[in-house]
Amino acid sequence: MPAGAPLTASQFANLHTFLVAARHASFALAAQELALTPSAVSHRIARLEAGLGLRLFERLTRQVRLTPDGERIFAALQIGWDGLHAAIAGGDALAGGITVHARPSIAQGWLVPRLAGFAARYPDVSIDLRVGNDSVDFRAGQVDLALHYGDGHFPGLVSRKLMDEWLAPVCSPQYARDHGLLDMPHKLRDATVLHDTLAWPACAPDAEWRLWLDAQAPAVNLPARSLRFDRADLCAQAAIHHAGVAMGRRQLVQPWLDSGELVLPFGGFNLASPQAYYLVHSGRAPLPARVQVLFDWLVGQALDTLRPSLSTRTKEFPCSHLP
Repeated sequence: MPAGAPLTASQFANLHTFLVAARHASFALAAQELALTPSAVSHRIARLEAGLGLRLFERLTRQVRLTPDGERIFAALQIGWDGLHAAIAGGDALAGGITVHARPSIAQGWLVPRLAGFAARYPDVSIDLRVGNDSVDFRAGQVDLALHYGDGHFPGLVSRKLMDEWLAPVCSPQYARDHGLLDMPHKLRDATVLHDTLAWPACAPDAEWRLWLDAQAPAVNLPARSLRFDRADLCAQAAIHHAGVAMGRRQLVQPWLDSGELVLPFGGFNLASPQAYYLVHSGRAPLPARVQVLFDWLVGQALDTLRPSLSTRTKEFPCSHLP
């Protein structure tokens, strides 16, 4: 591919194939999107690598990973592709794909239930949602936007606080009755506590419970009986099914409180979490139009949930629930 020479149709196809394969980190998924066979995708990538004199992917067992040269080429191509979309759409392309990464609990409990509203408003923008507790490498350009729960420290990245969070123990009404927990934090000694062991990066497995006990019930010792999960929404689901008492995050558990599946045995959300939810992206500016509209839409969705609930215990755990 000589410098300055115009791209042939074949070379352009190879570059587009590389762009799609790099975005998915998979030849098989790229083949599905491009209506090709995985073998055809592999051959196109091989021809592109031969033409550039660079190795763009590491071929691993059942997966591929960008090399440093591949990351560099992918980042440059993505910028160019965004510019092409914008030019075709008259400078404001509200079409195309967005790859979003979110922690599993906020994806399940807050983001996914709202996505239908975005799809209705922006039907030509497709979202590829990836969830996990692993850190996101924005250098490769494979993620456009991330929704993280943390302390706001994201070196080398741009972040905006989306919403705060508040903590309080939650359990099922039956569990509260069976263990006599209503307004009796000291009875936690006879209960099972449910831990989100990966509440935020590098936290202690019982970090959220320690925060709440130190602030709200310093005389109460954390019981040894516990169940541990790596997701806050799984803790809440276990609590719904009478497994124990979970540390509830208001943004995630409010729908279950509203439905009566969970209750707040020790009162409302009086403890602000030191962690919050942030929208995070690379320092590339400006954001592509389609990513910016999602960013702005998510900020709008968060406006109604910024203030903690001031509901009384009577509303959240009415006396009629007691024997």
